[in-house]
Amino acid sequence: MKNLITFLVENFAITLLVLGLLCSFVDLSLKQKPLHKHQIIESFFAYFLLFGIGLTFLCNFVFHVFFAELSASSIGWENSPFQYEVGYASLGFAIAGIIAFKQNLSFRAATIIGPLFFLWGAAGGHVYQMITADNFAPGNAGSIFWWDIFMPIIAFVLLYQQYKQERTVRSTQQ
Repeated sequence: MKNLITFLVENFAITLLVLGLLCSFVDLSLKQKPLHKHQIIESFFAYFLLFGIGLTFLCNFVFHVFFAELSASSIGWENSPFQYEVGYASLGFAIAGIIAFKQNLSFRAATIIGPLFFLWGAAGGHVYQMITADNFAPGNAGSIFWWDIFMPIIAFVLLYQQYKQERTVRSTQQ
């Protein structure tokens, strides 16, 4: 059990993504059938924002601010004031992600832009550290590296799908 909990915490971004998916499946199972595509996209995107951005960045805030030494060592760094800057930026992204859970498409689009470019920048930093410092620490080259690359792609796909569905629904209502 200890190993499972350690794995889930060390891979918190993936853990939260899976929890968000599970919540989305529960949400969809409780809706009246037949389901429409826009309901499915809405559910997946809403729970992605809540878990994939909101709660993931909230965990990032907690780790970088309250467990800065642990966080830095998992990345292969020494602790520095930078930890707190990353932590508080993560808190801002977390709050926006949590609020975006039940907001409109425009708010959601604005919510994902900051975290996504932050993550792609972080992924670039991880690659740089791997190449120049041979830094393959779990917090630099592990699941968080892959999360930094693929989470923005997932977010843009979900945003585009919701945009497309809302446009379709609007055109059929006219």
